[in-house]
Amino acid sequence: MKITFLFIVFNILTVCVYAKQSSDSIAYKLQRKKINTMLAQRAQKFGQYDESLTKHTGIFGFQTKKDIRRSNDILMDIVKTDNDVYRELKILFDYRVFQQTQIRDHSKETEQSTLGYMITINKLRKQIEVLKADAEEQQRQDEKIRNILIIAVLALAAFIFLMLTFRKRKRPPVKRKPTARKSNRRV
Repeated sequence: MKITFLFIVFNILTVCVYAKQSSDSIAYKLQRKKINTMLAQRAQKFGQYDESLTKHTGIFGFQTKKDIRRSNDILMDIVKTDNDVYRELKILFDYRVFQQTQIRDHSKETEQSTLGYMITINKLRKQIEVLKADAEEQQRQDEKIRNILIIAVLALAAFIFLMLTFRKRKRPPVKRKPTARKSNRRV
């Protein structure tokens, strides 16, 4: 019964931990997806920047101020995206540290509860041993009392048998009453 109880408690704790981890990992996955989307946007903007550098719309194939401004605007967009990516990465790393701390704390709690269970189990085992020893001692005493009672009953039966036997022997013989018989005596 104790093993069943411990098994049920262990399963409940495991389910709770799994549910918590799955919700945490969902948030972590969403954050990673957000960062990956931002990185894809950055790569696309960098491609636009490369393309704008190769555009020469001026006379004789030179770049105009408009071309340079467009390139600079795209570059500023890339820098803003980079800053956003760094901010989101910091959130992701902080979240990861939080998860690791949470896991460490949970493992300490589990270790402490396991240690508590072990102490309780050992205490219960000692109590069981004491109770078994008491039960064995009680059983020995019961057997002694039963043996004494059996011996006493047998002794009493033997005593009664002997008394009845000696009583029959010690009885005086029963005298017969004289009967009036005709005697064939000669007078």
